Amino acid sequence: MSRTSRTPRTLRRRTALLAVPAAALLALIPSTASAYPNPGTVTGAITIHDPTMIRTSAGRYLLYGTGGGLGYRTSTDRTAFTAGSDAFSTKPGWWSSYATEAWAPDISYQGGKYLMYYAVSTFGSNKSAIGLATSSTGLPGSWTDQGTVYTSTTSSDYNAIDPNLFVDSDGKWWLSFGSWWTGLKMIQINPATGKQLSTNTTRYSIASRPTGTKAVEAPYIVKRNGYYYLFASYDTCCAGTSSTYKVKVGRATSVTGPYVDKNGVSMMNNGGTPVLESHGRYIGPGGQSIMNDSDGDLIVYHYYDGNDNGTPKLGINLLNWSSGWPVAY
Repeated sequence: MSRTSRTPRTLRRRTALLAVPAAALLALIPSTASAYPNPGTVTGAITIHDPTMIRTSAGRYLLYGTGGGLGYRTSTDRTAFTAGSDAFSTKPGWWSSYATEAWAPDISYQGGKYLMYYAVSTFGSNKSAIGLATSSTGLPGSWTDQGTVYTSTTSSDYNAIDPNLFVDSDGKWWLSFGSWWTGLKMIQINPATGKQLSTNTTRYSIASRPTGTKAVEAPYIVKRNGYYYLFASYDTCCAGTSSTYKVKVGRATSVTGPYVDKNGVSMMNNGGTPVLESHGRYIGPGGQSIMNDSDGDLIVYHYYDGNDNGTPKLGINLLNWSSGWPVAY
Protein backbone atom coordinates (compact mmCIF):
# COMPACT_ATOMS: atom_id res chain seq x y z
CA MET A 1 0.00 0.00 0.00
CA SER A 2 1.18 3.50 -0.69
CA ARG A 3 2.41 5.25 2.44
CA THR A 4 2.19 8.88 1.42
CA SER A 5 -0.31 11.13 -0.28
CA ARG A 6 0.50 12.24 -3.79
CA THR A 7 -1.60 13.58 -6.62
CA PRO A 8 -2.46 10.58 -8.83
CA ARG A 9 -0.74 10.75 -12.18
CA THR A 10 -2.56 10.14 -15.44
CA LEU A 11 -1.84 6.67 -16.80
CA ARG A 12 0.34 7.08 -19.85
CA ARG A 13 0.63 4.55 -22.64
CA ARG A 14 3.19 4.68 -25.40
CA THR A 15 2.43 3.65 -28.98
CA ALA A 16 4.57 3.62 -32.09
CA LEU A 17 3.31 5.20 -35.31
CA LEU A 18 4.16 2.97 -38.24
CA ALA A 19 3.92 3.70 -41.93
CA VAL A 20 1.23 1.12 -42.57
CA PRO A 21 -2.44 1.30 -43.59
CA ALA A 22 -4.82 2.53 -40.92
CA ALA A 23 -6.53 -0.85 -40.49
CA ALA A 24 -3.22 -2.60 -39.95
CA LEU A 25 -2.10 0.12 -37.54
CA LEU A 26 -5.20 -0.35 -35.42
CA ALA A 27 -4.53 -4.07 -35.28
CA LEU A 28 -0.98 -3.48 -34.07
CA ILE A 29 -1.92 -1.11 -31.26
CA PRO A 30 -3.83 -2.87 -28.46
CA SER A 31 -6.65 -1.01 -26.79
CA THR A 32 -6.28 -0.26 -23.09
CA ALA A 33 -8.92 -2.87 -22.28
CA SER A 34 -7.16 -5.64 -24.21
CA ALA A 35 -3.56 -4.89 -23.24
CA TYR A 36 -3.82 -6.73 -19.91
CA PRO A 37 -5.91 -9.72 -18.85
CA ASN A 38 -8.89 -9.48 -16.56
CA PRO A 39 -8.48 -11.22 -13.19
CA GLY A 40 -9.55 -14.82 -13.01
CA THR A 41 -12.94 -15.53 -11.44
CA VAL A 42 -13.00 -15.33 -7.65
CA THR A 43 -16.07 -15.14 -5.43
CA GLY A 44 -17.08 -14.65 -1.83
CA ALA A 45 -14.91 -12.70 0.64
CA ILE A 46 -12.63 -10.99 -1.88
CA THR A 47 -12.34 -7.47 -0.42
CA ILE A 48 -8.64 -7.21 0.44
CA HIS A 49 -5.39 -5.24 0.04
CA ASP A 50 -1.85 -6.62 -0.37
CA PRO A 51 -2.76 -10.31 -0.61
CA THR A 52 -0.28 -13.12 0.04
CA MET A 53 -1.32 -16.73 -0.47
CA ILE A 54 -0.02 -20.22 0.15
CA ARG A 55 -1.38 -23.73 -0.52
CA THR A 56 -1.12 -26.23 2.31
CA SER A 57 -0.15 -29.88 1.84
CA ALA A 58 -3.84 -30.69 2.26
CA GLY A 59 -4.73 -28.46 -0.68
CA ARG A 60 -6.28 -25.55 1.22
CA TYR A 61 -5.39 -22.02 0.22
CA LEU A 62 -4.53 -19.66 3.05
CA LEU A 63 -4.60 -15.98 2.13
CA TYR A 64 -3.69 -13.04 4.33
CA GLY A 65 -3.80 -9.36 3.49
CA THR A 66 -4.34 -5.84 4.72
CA GLY A 67 -7.87 -5.27 5.94
CA GLY A 68 -9.00 -4.97 9.53
CA GLY A 69 -5.45 -5.83 10.53
CA LEU A 70 -3.95 -8.93 8.96
CA GLY A 71 -7.15 -10.24 7.44
CA TYR A 72 -7.61 -13.92 6.60
CA ARG A 73 -9.34 -15.64 3.69
CA THR A 74 -9.40 -19.30 2.74
CA SER A 75 -10.44 -21.41 -0.23
CA THR A 76 -10.40 -25.03 -1.30
CA ASP A 77 -10.61 -24.35 -5.04
CA ARG A 78 -8.87 -20.95 -5.53
CA THR A 79 -12.21 -19.52 -6.64
CA ALA A 80 -14.61 -19.31 -3.70
CA PHE A 81 -13.09 -17.54 -0.69
CA THR A 82 -14.45 -17.27 2.83
CA ALA A 83 -13.30 -14.92 5.59
CA GLY A 84 -12.00 -15.80 9.03
CA SER A 85 -10.50 -14.04 12.02
CA ASP A 86 -7.45 -11.80 11.86
CA ALA A 87 -4.05 -13.46 12.19
CA PHE A 88 -3.55 -12.21 15.74
CA SER A 89 -6.26 -12.64 18.36
CA THR A 90 -4.21 -10.31 20.59
CA LYS A 91 -1.97 -7.63 19.12
CA PRO A 92 1.68 -7.86 20.19
CA GLY A 93 2.52 -5.12 22.69
CA TRP A 94 5.46 -3.72 20.71
CA TRP A 95 3.12 -2.61 17.91
CA SER A 96 2.07 0.43 19.95
CA SER A 97 5.51 1.99 19.44
CA TYR A 98 4.75 2.25 15.72
CA ALA A 99 0.99 1.96 15.16
CA THR A 100 -2.04 -0.02 16.22
CA GLU A 101 -2.54 -1.97 12.99
CA ALA A 102 -0.41 -4.16 10.75
CA TRP A 103 -0.44 -4.52 6.97
CA ALA A 104 1.18 -6.09 3.89
CA PRO A 105 1.86 -9.62 5.22
CA ASP A 106 4.11 -12.16 3.49
CA ILE A 107 3.45 -15.83 4.20
CA SER A 108 5.73 -18.77 3.44
CA TYR A 109 6.43 -22.29 4.68
CA GLN A 110 10.01 -22.95 5.73
CA GLY A 111 11.58 -25.71 7.80
CA GLY A 112 8.29 -27.28 8.87
CA LYS A 113 6.56 -24.08 9.97
CA TYR A 114 4.74 -21.10 8.55
CA LEU A 115 6.41 -17.72 8.66
CA MET A 116 4.66 -14.39 8.29
CA TYR A 117 6.55 -11.15 7.92
CA TYR A 118 4.45 -7.98 8.05
CA ALA A 119 4.65 -4.23 8.55
CA VAL A 120 3.52 -2.00 11.42
CA SER A 121 3.33 1.69 10.57
CA THR A 122 0.99 4.60 9.89
CA PHE A 123 0.03 5.91 6.49
CA GLY A 124 2.59 8.34 5.11
CA SER A 125 5.18 7.72 7.87
CA ASN A 126 8.51 5.91 7.79
CA LYS A 127 8.56 5.34 11.52
CA SER A 128 7.93 1.68 10.78
CA ALA A 129 8.78 -1.87 11.77
CA ILE A 130 8.80 -5.25 10.11
CA GLY A 131 7.59 -8.00 12.41
CA LEU A 132 7.74 -11.78 12.25
CA ALA A 133 5.32 -14.41 13.47
CA THR A 134 5.48 -18.21 13.22
CA SER A 135 2.85 -20.94 13.25
CA SER A 136 2.59 -24.69 12.91
CA THR A 137 -0.73 -24.46 11.02
CA GLY A 138 -0.84 -21.03 9.37
CA LEU A 139 -4.34 -20.46 10.73
CA PRO A 140 -5.67 -17.33 12.49
CA GLY A 141 -5.01 -17.28 16.20
CA SER A 142 -2.10 -19.73 15.90
CA TRP A 143 0.63 -17.17 15.23
CA THR A 144 3.41 -16.68 17.76
CA ASP A 145 4.98 -13.24 17.85
CA GLN A 146 8.75 -13.23 17.22
CA GLY A 147 9.15 -9.48 17.59
CA THR A 148 10.73 -6.96 15.25
CA VAL A 149 13.04 -7.86 12.38
CA TYR A 150 13.96 -4.45 11.00
CA THR A 151 12.91 -0.88 11.69
CA SER A 152 13.09 2.63 10.27
CA THR A 153 12.70 6.05 11.87
CA THR A 154 11.66 9.48 10.64
CA SER A 155 15.34 10.23 10.05
CA SER A 156 15.83 7.14 7.84
CA ASP A 157 16.01 7.44 4.07
CA TYR A 158 14.00 4.22 3.66
CA ASN A 159 10.77 2.73 4.99
CA ALA A 160 10.70 -0.68 6.73
CA ILE A 161 7.40 -1.96 5.35
CA ASP A 162 6.11 -4.36 2.67
CA PRO A 163 8.46 -7.29 3.49
CA ASN A 164 9.04 -10.32 1.28
CA LEU A 165 11.14 -13.35 2.18
CA PHE A 166 13.09 -15.04 -0.62
CA VAL A 167 14.91 -18.32 -0.02
CA ASP A 168 17.56 -19.02 -2.64
CA SER A 169 18.54 -22.40 -4.02
CA ASP A 170 21.79 -22.19 -2.06
CA GLY A 171 19.84 -22.00 1.21
CA LYS A 172 20.47 -18.31 1.85
CA TRP A 173 17.55 -16.17 3.02
CA TRP A 174 16.91 -12.60 1.91
CA LEU A 175 14.27 -10.08 2.94
CA SER A 176 13.31 -7.32 0.53
CA PHE A 177 11.16 -4.41 1.68
CA GLY A 178 10.50 -0.74 1.19
CA SER A 179 8.22 2.02 0.04
CA TRP A 180 8.83 5.47 -1.43
CA TRP A 181 11.76 7.45 0.13
CA THR A 182 14.92 6.05 -1.55
CA GLY A 183 13.15 2.93 -2.74
CA LEU A 184 13.38 -0.81 -2.20
CA LYS A 185 15.95 -2.43 0.06
CA MET A 186 17.19 -5.91 0.96
CA ILE A 187 18.92 -7.55 3.92
CA GLN A 188 20.23 -11.06 4.49
CA ILE A 189 18.32 -13.18 7.00
CA ASN A 190 19.56 -15.88 9.38
CA PRO A 191 17.46 -19.00 8.65
CA ALA A 192 17.79 -20.07 12.28
CA THR A 193 16.14 -16.95 13.67
CA GLY A 194 14.28 -15.28 10.82
CA LYS A 195 16.10 -12.07 11.79
CA GLN A 196 18.97 -10.23 10.10
CA LEU A 197 22.16 -12.25 9.70
CA SER A 198 24.70 -10.79 12.15
CA THR A 199 27.64 -11.49 9.86
CA ASN A 200 26.13 -9.46 7.00
CA THR A 201 24.48 -6.21 8.07
CA THR A 202 24.55 -4.63 4.62
CA ARG A 203 21.34 -2.92 3.52
CA TYR A 204 21.27 -3.32 -0.26
CA SER A 205 19.35 -1.00 -2.58
CA ILE A 206 17.50 -2.83 -5.36
CA ALA A 207 15.04 -0.32 -6.88
CA SER A 208 14.43 3.42 -6.72
CA ARG A 209 13.00 6.39 -8.58
CA PRO A 210 15.60 9.14 -8.20
CA THR A 211 13.71 11.60 -10.40
CA GLY A 212 10.05 12.52 -10.24
CA THR A 213 7.76 10.60 -7.93
CA LYS A 214 9.36 8.27 -5.38
CA ALA A 215 6.45 5.86 -5.66
CA VAL A 216 7.84 2.33 -5.75
CA GLU A 217 7.03 -0.29 -3.11
CA ALA A 218 5.92 -3.86 -2.35
CA PRO A 219 8.91 -5.87 -3.65
CA TYR A 220 8.52 -9.56 -4.37
CA ILE A 221 11.35 -11.76 -5.67
CA VAL A 222 11.31 -15.14 -7.42
CA LYS A 223 13.97 -17.10 -9.29
CA ARG A 224 13.13 -18.61 -12.65
CA ASN A 225 15.36 -20.06 -15.37
CA GLY A 226 18.56 -18.74 -13.84
CA TYR A 227 17.34 -15.18 -13.29
CA TYR A 228 16.10 -13.38 -10.20
CA TYR A 229 12.94 -11.40 -10.93
CA LEU A 230 11.93 -8.40 -8.83
CA PHE A 231 8.25 -7.46 -8.99
CA ALA A 232 7.22 -4.10 -7.52
CA SER A 233 4.20 -1.79 -7.33
CA TYR A 234 4.59 1.66 -8.84
CA ASP A 235 2.67 4.93 -8.41
CA THR A 236 -0.33 5.63 -6.19
CA CYS A 237 -2.30 3.07 -4.18
CA CYS A 238 -5.30 3.36 -1.95
CA ALA A 239 -7.16 6.14 -3.78
CA GLY A 240 -10.07 4.06 -5.05
CA THR A 241 -10.84 4.71 -8.70
CA SER A 242 -8.18 7.46 -8.73
CA SER A 243 -5.45 4.93 -7.94
CA THR A 244 -2.63 4.69 -10.48
CA TYR A 245 -0.94 1.59 -9.04
CA LYS A 246 0.67 -0.81 -11.51
CA VAL A 247 3.00 -3.82 -11.33
CA LYS A 248 6.43 -3.80 -13.02
CA VAL A 249 9.32 -6.26 -13.08
CA GLY A 250 13.06 -6.42 -13.65
CA ARG A 251 15.56 -9.25 -13.57
CA ALA A 252 19.13 -9.86 -12.43
CA THR A 253 21.76 -12.60 -12.28
CA SER A 254 22.42 -11.87 -8.60
CA VAL A 255 19.78 -11.68 -5.88
CA THR A 256 21.11 -8.30 -4.74
CA GLY A 257 20.94 -6.91 -8.28
CA PRO A 258 21.40 -4.93 -10.38
CA TYR A 259 17.86 -5.49 -11.68
CA VAL A 260 17.09 -4.23 -15.19
CA ASP A 261 13.94 -4.20 -17.26
CA LYS A 262 13.34 -5.65 -20.73
CA ASN A 263 14.89 -2.55 -22.30
CA GLY A 264 17.99 -2.74 -20.10
CA VAL A 265 16.97 0.19 -17.87
CA SER A 266 18.04 -0.24 -14.26
CA MET A 267 15.36 -0.48 -11.61
CA MET A 268 17.58 1.84 -9.59
CA ASN A 269 16.83 4.49 -12.23
CA ASN A 270 13.04 4.32 -12.77
CA GLY A 271 13.20 1.08 -14.77
CA GLY A 272 10.58 -1.67 -14.83
CA THR A 273 8.72 -3.68 -17.47
CA PRO A 274 4.91 -3.55 -17.03
CA VAL A 275 3.14 -6.73 -15.90
CA LEU A 276 -0.29 -5.36 -14.93
CA GLU A 277 -1.83 -1.91 -15.37
CA SER A 278 -5.29 -0.37 -15.11
CA HIS A 279 -7.76 -1.41 -17.77
CA GLY A 280 -11.52 -1.17 -17.90
CA ARG A 281 -13.09 -1.65 -14.48
CA TYR A 282 -9.84 -3.06 -13.04
CA ILE A 283 -8.09 0.00 -11.64
CA GLY A 284 -4.72 0.27 -9.90
CA PRO A 285 -3.57 -3.38 -9.71
CA GLY A 286 -0.74 -3.88 -7.23
CA GLY A 287 0.28 -5.05 -3.76
CA GLN A 288 1.29 -8.24 -5.54
CA SER A 289 2.76 -11.55 -4.48
CA ILE A 290 3.81 -14.54 -6.59
CA MET A 291 2.77 -18.08 -5.76
CA ASN A 292 3.69 -21.34 -7.46
CA ASP A 293 0.70 -23.66 -7.75
CA SER A 294 0.04 -27.00 -9.45
CA ASP A 295 -0.87 -25.28 -12.73
CA GLY A 296 1.96 -22.75 -12.73
CA ASP A 297 2.92 -19.44 -11.20
CA LEU A 298 0.22 -17.06 -10.02
CA ILE A 299 0.32 -13.33 -9.51
CA VAL A 300 -1.97 -12.47 -6.60
CA TYR A 301 -2.85 -8.80 -6.16
CA HIS A 302 -5.55 -6.26 -5.38
CA TYR A 303 -7.31 -3.84 -7.69
CA TYR A 304 -10.04 -1.23 -7.34
CA ASP A 305 -13.35 -2.16 -8.93
CA GLY A 306 -14.58 0.70 -11.11
CA ASN A 307 -18.01 -0.92 -11.20
CA ASP A 308 -18.25 -1.11 -7.40
CA ASN A 309 -17.30 2.36 -6.15
CA GLY A 310 -13.59 1.53 -6.15
CA THR A 311 -13.84 -1.34 -3.65
CA PRO A 312 -10.44 -3.12 -3.31
CA LYS A 313 -10.74 -6.70 -4.52
CA LEU A 314 -8.65 -9.82 -5.00
CA GLY A 315 -7.14 -10.50 -8.40
CA ILE A 316 -5.44 -13.72 -9.49
CA ASN A 317 -3.81 -14.48 -12.85
CA LEU A 318 -1.42 -17.09 -14.15
CA LEU A 319 2.01 -16.08 -15.45
CA ASN A 320 3.69 -17.29 -18.65
CA TRP A 321 7.52 -17.20 -18.63
CA SER A 322 8.22 -18.52 -22.15
CA SER A 323 9.59 -15.18 -23.38
CA GLY A 324 11.99 -14.89 -20.45
CA TRP A 325 9.70 -12.29 -18.89
CA PRO A 326 6.50 -12.87 -16.89
CA VAL A 327 3.32 -12.27 -18.89
CA ALA A 328 -0.01 -12.39 -17.07
CA TYR A 329 -2.87 -14.24 -18.72
